[in-house]
Amino acid sequence: MASMFDDAGDLESELRPFAVDAALHGERLDRALAVLVPEFSRSYLQQLVEAGAVTVAGKVVTRPAHKVKAGDAGTVELKPTPQSQAFRPEPVPLDVVHEDEHLLVIDKPAGLVVHPAAGNWSGTLLNGLLARDPAASTLPRAGIVHRLDKDTSGLMVVARTRAAMDALVRMIAARDVSRQYLALAHRAWEGAGTRTVDAPIGRDPRNRLRMAVVDSGKPARTTLELVADAPRGCLVRATLHTGRTHQIRVHMAHIGHPLVADPLYGGAADAGLSRQALHAFRLAFEHPVTRVSLDFHAALPADLRGALDAWGVRYNEFERSPGAPPASMPGSRRGT
Repeated sequence: MASMFDDAGDLESELRPFAVDAALHGERLDRALAVLVPEFSRSYLQQLVEAGAVTVAGKVVTRPAHKVKAGDAGTVELKPTPQSQAFRPEPVPLDVVHEDEHLLVIDKPAGLVVHPAAGNWSGTLLNGLLARDPAASTLPRAGIVHRLDKDTSGLMVVARTRAAMDALVRMIAARDVSRQYLALAHRAWEGAGTRTVDAPIGRDPRNRLRMAVVDSGKPARTTLELVADAPRGCLVRATLHTGRTHQIRVHMAHIGHPLVADPLYGGAADAGLSRQALHAFRLAFEHPVTRVSLDFHAALPADLRGALDAWGVRYNEFERSPGAPPASMPGSRRGT
């Protein structure tokens, strides 16, 4: 089987020096290289190691599991791949909600891919970040610490320094970053106005392209609050307590309310929407450096406003405070 290394055989190579710092002491060589040479995937770097393209302390090392030590110096012979070539600056329009020397908060439009991957090697948020700030090239993933699906719109925080990035990663893992979404879903709401879905999520054994609620999955918890209701569907505020792949989409489908225009999880096009009806409207956290409390809101994009209008929902409904009684829509089965 041909490898990515073989595929790059006719391209000019680069001998890249590297030095292992204290933070990487004791790590596997392939993991350390993934940090030191972030424009290449770890799997590709493993192939380079096994192919004898990496030296440490003047000796060729062919074991990806080799443990490195602080102060180790070496070289890696790199050859361009589609992935590495994707890590280049490109002029991508970015809606910056907040900026300081440590971080950015961005309102991502639907349709913008966050990180280069197969089928999307250019025009991503990462490319735009590299063009906007050359210093982003010194950070893994250009400072991206969390993601939104391509067709999900809304708020993201991006680090501008390594210290801020490390702190934000820890904060997200510790659930110290509050993320709230608005979802437009099929079917009128049933049951209590607020409910918490606590159901593990893993790869769907029947379809490896999607996730599902499965007993062997990782713990996943989402609080869902009804904002407005109508016969054709409901507007729901979702608060994440964990960060599993497609968590809101999976949990909403699991309780019988797939998102509008989300065919992967049982949703269908409606109200003029052609992308999944999910918007990250609120992001709140303590600044990782200054410790100031930050709380950002992003207005609904035009396509979601149009969908709400088609369903008879007033545009300011999403701004209601948590815990307020749900609103009714024209023709709703709920009273005011």
